[in-house]
Amino acid sequence: MEFGYTASIDLNDVPVLSAEELTTSVVASVQAGRRVLALFGLPEEDGSGVGLFCLLADDATRTLAAMRTAPLAAFDSMTPQCPQVHLFERELFEQWQIRPEGHPWLKPVRYCPPEVGDAPRPGPAETQYYRILGSQVHEVAVGPVHAGIIEPGHFRFQCYGENVMHLEIQLGFQHRGIEKLIRNAPARRLLPLVECVAGDSSIAHVTACCTLIERLTGLSVSMRGQLLRRVALELERLANHTGDLGAIGGDTGFLPTSAWNGRIRGDFLNMTALLCGNRFGRGLLCPGGVLQDVDTELCQTIGKRLRAAYRDVRGAVDIMFASQSVLARLTGTGRVSRQAATDLGLVGMAARACGLPRDARVTFPVDDLPLGDMTPRTELSGDVLARARVRSAELNDAAATAGAALTHIPFTRPGEALGTSSIPALPANRCAVGIAEGWRGEVCHVGITGAKGTFRAYKIVDPSFHNWMGLAMALRDEQISDFPLCNKSFNLSYCGHDL
Repeated sequence: MEFGYTASIDLNDVPVLSAEELTTSVVASVQAGRRVLALFGLPEEDGSGVGLFCLLADDATRTLAAMRTAPLAAFDSMTPQCPQVHLFERELFEQWQIRPEGHPWLKPVRYCPPEVGDAPRPGPAETQYYRILGSQVHEVAVGPVHAGIIEPGHFRFQCYGENVMHLEIQLGFQHRGIEKLIRNAPARRLLPLVECVAGDSSIAHVTACCTLIERLTGLSVSMRGQLLRRVALELERLANHTGDLGAIGGDTGFLPTSAWNGRIRGDFLNMTALLCGNRFGRGLLCPGGVLQDVDTELCQTIGKRLRAAYRDVRGAVDIMFASQSVLARLTGTGRVSRQAATDLGLVGMAARACGLPRDARVTFPVDDLPLGDMTPRTELSGDVLARARVRSAELNDAAATAGAALTHIPFTRPGEALGTSSIPALPANRCAVGIAEGWRGEVCHVGITGAKGTFRAYKIVDPSFHNWMGLAMALRDEQISDFPLCNKSFNLSYCGHDL
């Protein structure tokens, strides 16, 4: 079933296919240029089993396609023909014990599935790892506990000398069961839970969630509310791109940009705090708009600070890119081909660095506001330099977009931005999708209600879920010493993946 991305659809209108029909349709659609937004289990309300539910996106036509199956215990794996579903299929087996027959690498995503009988469930690191055998091959294990303040994740390198032949990334240490909590928790806990999916992308996730609720209930958002949301989302993008570009400078030994950007990142976070009292934007958004409005004086104050911080970060980043030693270190390092990015379904900045023009601000916008001259900022080389240059170009776009929104807010009606502090009653048997382009990439929330108007399924897909395998590919045939630089150029979320 095809539908516009802003629509709410009746679940009964989504065709129920056989497993063979669904897998054939998904593979054919991906080969025709669509990509998989989400593939997850849809439990029957009477407890009779769990079926598959798949959402596909067509960036060219701005349309989505939905399909599902009746409850089933197994299906033929699509991964050999469609690698971008490999994690989704592993997740299906892990959460619902629906086995993708023929999956080439059916190992845990976040935790091991329950064993037969009453054996305890193993933890995320208690699994079998891929090994390359040879007299001169050695294995390097890093994490899950890392130096400094960083989330846990395990990286296992198979090396021949200093060259990495294979990197296996094992996550799951931050799994909190947020999707299950959302399905079962009181409505008042929905937004606080969503804001904690990935702390550095709180605004992106709550934007997707509020958009989903609004599409299910028919709530509209005033122009003032849309402008305030846009300011918050672009400030989040500016803060994180600024911090990561500084960290890339630090990993190359270029300390001026590293030091400057660490301070400037705080300036952008403090602007978000001026909007709502929280540096990560928590407590700002709600269905129908925002919870806190601003006055003209505050818009002017934030606009002035925005221009100053942008001037500072632009200078700091330009100095880094003018350094021949930095360019030499970044060029050709951690390359991901366009074909690999397409096959794996990479999104966001990582995809755009490989030449794929995937930017939900352009293809699936969350508001009705004009985009100006914004287009997806792409590079072709797919290396660390390309990812850094995409970030650099997006600093310009984000600053211009946020500045324009701040300029227009005083010309709208004060107070009309305010939404509702409570979640409105949801219609029964409906499905809607909320997509927001976070600073890492596409954040997707899918909500399906049951007969009582509560969530029968709630699926969250953070961009990191798509992109962690891209980091593994970036290390193929690279020096193991390139890992910190490659890792920082992606800067993926552990908790966003682990949920």
